[in-house]
Amino acid sequence: MKHRIIFAILMSFTLSLIMSAWITYVNIGLHPDFVTFWMHAWALAWPAAGIISFIAGPFLHALAHKLAAKI
Repeated sequence: MKHRIIFAILMSFTLSLIMSAWITYVNIGLHPDFVTFWMHAWALAWPAAGIISFIAGPFLHALAHKLAAKI
């Protein structure tokens, strides 16, 4: 369980940070307040990503094993 929580925190942190930067850039470009907008978007995205990662992670991990076995 400890591993699952740590993994969800790290994965959601990384993905939400990178994805929020990308989406913010796509939406507003290199605006003078880019970092402010990005950090706001990231602060909203990280908790959602963490919950999704924690809940969906085990199912998706098992699904990936099944798919890899068929390839």
